[in-house]
Amino acid sequence: MPTIALDAMGGDHAPDAIVRGAALVSTTTDIETLLVGDVERVQAILDQVPYNPEHLAIVPATGVIDMGDDPREAVRTKKDASLLVAIRAAADGRADAVVSAGNTGACILGAAGHFTLLPGIRRAALASVYPRQTEHEGQDRMALLLDVGATVRCEADELVQFALMGSAYARRISKVHEPRIGLLNMGAEPSKGGPILVEAYRRLREQTGINFVGNVEGHDLVRGKADVIVCEGLLGNVTLKHLEGVSGALEDLAKAAAEQRLVWRVGLRLLSQGIDRVQALTDYTQYGGSPILGFDRLFIKCHGRSNAHAIANAVKVAAKAVRDRVPDEIRDALGRMR
Repeated sequence: MPTIALDAMGGDHAPDAIVRGAALVSTTTDIETLLVGDVERVQAILDQVPYNPEHLAIVPATGVIDMGDDPREAVRTKKDASLLVAIRAAADGRADAVVSAGNTGACILGAAGHFTLLPGIRRAALASVYPRQTEHEGQDRMALLLDVGATVRCEADELVQFALMGSAYARRISKVHEPRIGLLNMGAEPSKGGPILVEAYRRLREQTGINFVGNVEGHDLVRGKADVIVCEGLLGNVTLKHLEGVSGALEDLAKAAAEQRLVWRVGLRLLSQGIDRVQALTDYTQYGGSPILGFDRLFIKCHGRSNAHAIANAVKVAAKAVRDRVPDEIRDALGRMR
């Protein structure tokens, strides 16, 4: 089974939620987990919950990169931080992948400093899954959006590479044979979006090995038109944060309506099953985490507010990506790139 290095000290609820998530994985799977962090604090939490010591080990790290730290400065000065020790464990071959709910910028910079970009890759991409409707047979109920934060602006070449990486990931993880690739833009026409997006559209249309369905607009994100949505990091990050806010906004609106009139409360009871379904779809704890794609090693970045259940799912996603040889699939896809 794969060995996953887990940053025990990263995240809003670290180390408690992280350690409890690792303990859950150790008792329900055969995945090997390296819990990287403060040995005494980690062991104290483990002593409170069931865990299987045959599948879980503690790797000492004395430092912590906090959520509010400047990523570049933290990576430069906190060499013994749990995040960086976990990354080095994967780079040295002691682990097959890294999982962290910590500082996103530090995760990306740390991976870039210790992992190697796959041949031909210019920039890594942070990808994220999100819920949407399905319109075609065999579609996953989750779509993949990239980049959502590893970049700010991109060139056409990089957007094409994001498409190839996202397609490879979807084939392996979502088991979609020919994932539909869409380019996020302000209109469906090939001429929309400025020179970079126009060029990216042209190159994606000519690219062999991917199923390009053209430009997709904002309202297409929650539909089944595309399985993988490609965009630069600034736009992707804003889009992702908007989608994450849907569940909270829906819950707030329902509560406000229920407080106003009895007839609305009755209506909400009738709609409760549908509301619960929407909230379940937008619950990030079910999805594990976001892969950082483009490196020779795998990194799964969890939501900063991840609880134990979300951490356990992230470790399982990382192990699945290792078993399904995602970096090799991406390498092969890039080798066929025109």
